[in-house]
Amino acid sequence: MAILVIVIFVLGYLAIAFEHPLKLNKAASALLTGVFCWTAYMLSGVEKDEAVNQLMHHLGDIASILFFLLGAMTIVELIDSHNGFSLITDQIKTRSKVKLLWIISIITFFMSSMLDNLTTAIVMTSLTAKILSHKQDRLWFVGMIIIAANSGGAFSPLGDVTTTMLWIGGQISAINIILQLFIPSILVCLVPLLILIPRFRNQTFEVKRQEEIHGDRRDARIILISGLSLLLFVPVFKMVTHLPPFMGILLALGLLWILLAILHESKPPEQKSKLSVTHALERIDTPSILFFLGILLAVSALETFHILKLLATFLDQTLGNNYVIATALGLLSAIVDNVPLVAASQGMYDLTSFPTDHYFWELIALTTGTGGSVIIIGSAAGVAAMGIEKIDFMWYLKNISWLALTGFLAGIGFFILQRNLIHG
Repeated sequence: MAILVIVIFVLGYLAIAFEHPLKLNKAASALLTGVFCWTAYMLSGVEKDEAVNQLMHHLGDIASILFFLLGAMTIVELIDSHNGFSLITDQIKTRSKVKLLWIISIITFFMSSMLDNLTTAIVMTSLTAKILSHKQDRLWFVGMIIIAANSGGAFSPLGDVTTTMLWIGGQISAINIILQLFIPSILVCLVPLLILIPRFRNQTFEVKRQEEIHGDRRDARIILISGLSLLLFVPVFKMVTHLPPFMGILLALGLLWILLAILHESKPPEQKSKLSVTHALERIDTPSILFFLGILLAVSALETFHILKLLATFLDQTLGNNYVIATALGLLSAIVDNVPLVAASQGMYDLTSFPTDHYFWELIALTTGTGGSVIIIGSAAGVAAMGIEKIDFMWYLKNISWLALTGFLAGIGFFILQRNLIHG
């Protein structure tokens, strides 16, 4: 039955990849893949109650990601509906695409380390959509945003869920992981950026015109500052309360909701409706959230079948070399979710074999955090950006994947060089 699940997963993956030729929305393919994988597990002879309990356990983890995504997208949509992003775009005086690409990439990289790669990708993709008029330009910029968001999150305990897992699990310490992965993470972002720069040399752009302005600049300033401050508050809330990030994002959305009620109390009903949270929720890309749900359900089925654990064990027995194993796990994280892969590696290697701050854990954080950029649905940042900008799977594979892979390998190469220079 495990083979059947793998076949279903591969077929579903191909249906997502060839969404346009098949004329079938990727959300439908993902949902069917997730449901069929779990149906196969239920029919595999396991105890029915145990199977349901497993599903509900995974659903809790999946729901926390979906609620986080829903909350973050709503806050970004509220900032957008109040023209908060126009306050930022007005400050960008350059009309050079090269300079803009540098600005966007640097902001994304460092913002991702403070927030997380998912929230950062949502904010920066939405911002780019407000600046650039041409769809093709936006696709290239968003591809760079995905790479920068994932690389910026890898070196920070708060930036990527896998680095956070290793931090909480005691495999790494906060200061050490920043020191060891900061430069490799920069290279993961910088190398693709330098390759992409010549494409836009001597090209200029005109800022995309706003379709309609609701509210005034005072409201826009208040919502922009409040929204971004609340997003920055989410990782702080997690550190203080130890509650999962989705609780912080729901708190942020609730507080912003109250602020909006106060701010728009005296406005006409029609204008108030266009600026409301309800209107923002209607504008959210629901198919993308359902697509995310289907993908995570399918991956959780693979994990429940212990396929990922067997894969990690196979890599260990076949490859043997820790550098190669970590690299392989990073590339696998582009196909399946990096969270179960890291969880499997944590289960395979205890702290006796690889103590805290061992180079293997550091490399795992780097590879699984950045390897997801190689395929657009290999990371939460990629899935979110794909939904917002409607990026075609195959377009990304042809144009961005090799850039991401080049940066990925450059980061690993520098990490190995750095370790050899320090430890001989």
